[in-house]
Amino acid sequence: MATLKELTHREDRLEGGHRLCAGCGASIAVRQVLLGAGEDPVVVGCATGCLEVSTTIYPYSSWKTPFIHNAFENSAATVSGVEAAFKGLKAAGKIPADKRIKFVAFGGDGGTYDIGLQSLSGAMERGHDMVYVCYDNGAYMNTGIQRSSATPKGAWATTAQVGVAQQGKQQRRKDLTQIMAAHGIPYVAQASISHWKDLTMKAEKAFAVEGPAFMNVFAPCPRGWRIPYDKTVEVAKAAVQTGFWPLYEVEDGVWRQTVKVHNKKPVEEFLRPQGRFKHLFKPENADLLAEIQADVDRAYAAVLARCEG
Repeated sequence: MATLKELTHREDRLEGGHRLCAGCGASIAVRQVLLGAGEDPVVVGCATGCLEVSTTIYPYSSWKTPFIHNAFENSAATVSGVEAAFKGLKAAGKIPADKRIKFVAFGGDGGTYDIGLQSLSGAMERGHDMVYVCYDNGAYMNTGIQRSSATPKGAWATTAQVGVAQQGKQQRRKDLTQIMAAHGIPYVAQASISHWKDLTMKAEKAFAVEGPAFMNVFAPCPRGWRIPYDKTVEVAKAAVQTGFWPLYEVEDGVWRQTVKVHNKKPVEEFLRPQGRFKHLFKPENADLLAEIQADVDRAYAAVLARCEG
């Protein structure tokens, strides 16, 4: 794996000057992931979403790579097609057999957990040599902070309001990382922008495997989460320290916790700084807060059991 010194000498493949919000977790995730691609050429595909609309406003592009914008639902299908074309051209002798290109698709949780799940599942099942990266910010941020299946229970969203009828989103979030692990692909990882070394190491592994790899990267959204723009990494770190977002990888079916959490903190320390959860700390919502803590504890214990089993 690359050392810190080596990483600092690698070129950023996402240029500054884009229009993502100050403190956006998505741009941090992209830069860290692409550092893991090494020196090989990279082709990037990106679903419609915050990352795409803010980095490719015509006639400008912030990408120092070939970049393909596609629909909300088919980033994985598009990049899998490009990868298949590359292999076909090699087989036809139109590209040198030793030519190396890496392929990566990015999508937010809306375009990955929900609208793009069928496309993603198909690409992984077919075995394309590509990496899919979900930058998980927990809602459809680009279109107005609507809830997605990645939105945590109890969170406010514009389609999961707080009022007499309900206190934010009523359902638990989907565990997409485990769903992807169930595909039996060579490499699956859950990472966070708060732990750069763990994230870049996982990206290196994902790009190195032959066949499909999936990474789910925790990427807070200051605008949608109602946090200060300079607290993005701090809040992401709290998600790890409270067990809300365990860091692990599944390599050829073997589960391993990559960052161990000692003295796990109560989930309140992750929730309290976020305006989207402020209603949970009213006395009348004490039971809901306790329910969320129990959900986190149960899910965290289940991941640990698989990693230690």
